[in-house]
Amino acid sequence: MADEVPATLRHAADQAIDPATLLDALAALAAQPSPYGRERATAHRVADWAAARWPALSWRVDPLPRTAATPDSANLVGGSSRGGHPELLIYSHLDTSLTDAADFDAPITGRRTPAPALDLPGPDGEVVSGSGLGVARAAAAAALVGYAAAAEACRAAGRPHRLTLLLAATGTHRHDPDAGPDDGVAPAPTTGGVLHHLRDRPPPAAAIVAKTSPPGILTAEPGAMFLRVRLSSGFHPALFRDTATPPGGLLAHLGVVVEALEDFRRAHLARRTDPDALVGPELGLGAVRAGQPGKPDLLPGAVDLHLYLTTVPGDDPAEITDALRAMLARRLRDTPLAGCGLAVAGHPVHPSAATAPDAAICRHADAAWRTAHGRPPTPLRGWTGSTDGVVLRGRGVPTVRLGPPALPPDPADPRRERYAMAELVRFARLYADIALRHQQASTG
Repeated sequence: MADEVPATLRHAADQAIDPATLLDALAALAAQPSPYGRERATAHRVADWAAARWPALSWRVDPLPRTAATPDSANLVGGSSRGGHPELLIYSHLDTSLTDAADFDAPITGRRTPAPALDLPGPDGEVVSGSGLGVARAAAAAALVGYAAAAEACRAAGRPHRLTLLLAATGTHRHDPDAGPDDGVAPAPTTGGVLHHLRDRPPPAAAIVAKTSPPGILTAEPGAMFLRVRLSSGFHPALFRDTATPPGGLLAHLGVVVEALEDFRRAHLARRTDPDALVGPELGLGAVRAGQPGKPDLLPGAVDLHLYLTTVPGDDPAEITDALRAMLARRLRDTPLAGCGLAVAGHPVHPSAATAPDAAICRHADAAWRTAHGRPPTPLRGWTGSTDGVVLRGRGVPTVRLGPPALPPDPADPRRERYAMAELVRFARLYADIALRHQQASTG
């Protein structure tokens, strides 16, 4: 076959991937917090370590424009090329969902203790654990080491190739809770690590998204949007709560709204049920904001409920927003909340997107999976996780997503995520194998 990798080339890449190198990569990635918009210190640390480990490869820290949301943000870009070869991009990201800062994390985790530190096993250890491994340090370490092994093998053999590693800033979904009008749809975001990287350059020929994934290969992912429901009333001291609108204040009737949102979710998902679809919808109420904790003697005049929704092909964010607004207006009409203000705002992040299953990158990923696991990948249906893979596909880049599976988290502290070292090694070799198959097929 034209894309079959010579055994000597694959052996060279496999031999360059070992637990010690992966542990060093994880240590560099986890040396300090890397929250959304503040990844630059981590980018520099990882770049310095990688440049010392693989000096023949290019390592570049690429800052993002400074904004309120990205005050100290940067991508890490690795590159290796020889000849005019079609580019393969191996993508993961530097920022983590949790920030290791109690003021942001505690309302999510329920814990105000320090985030669990990275626990690296000894040479014969089987499990690595710590905060931020799931999103996305474990997969990022495997991607980094796999990329470097493939690039070094190609360079040593004098093989034409063009491989790029992107560990991007702002790869997690994040929303400004005050963004956009009360009624209407805010424009799609125009910043972000992957968009910054793609701006003013030709798109790569293909891409791999390295993130923790189900046991298979994702060729399609749903889109994503944020929804904000705002209820408003007048100013009322708690002393006079019985004369407030609504009586008792907004929070006394919050259950009515939550019940309506859960009913909306059930109906929304039921209309999109398709057991054969590659992607599926989901809707979750993730945050409620109201009042001032230091002044509970004043009833809140506004309550914001924030929801996250994954979208499937055919979904129109404006229609979803309108449907939610109409349903809530109808459901609240005969309740004490009828006299309160109601505003619903929808903020799309990106639409769903798919890669044709017969694309070359899908073929290479399937073959590499069979080599790594000794069996075909499990067919995946109804996946509800959205990543920057949809951004790449939206730019016409054939993209697959796959990554190391997580072990159950530490029951004593679920923030401590756990991964088998054998799986990190396996996926680093798998990423390298896909990269080698890409260069081999493109060389002909």
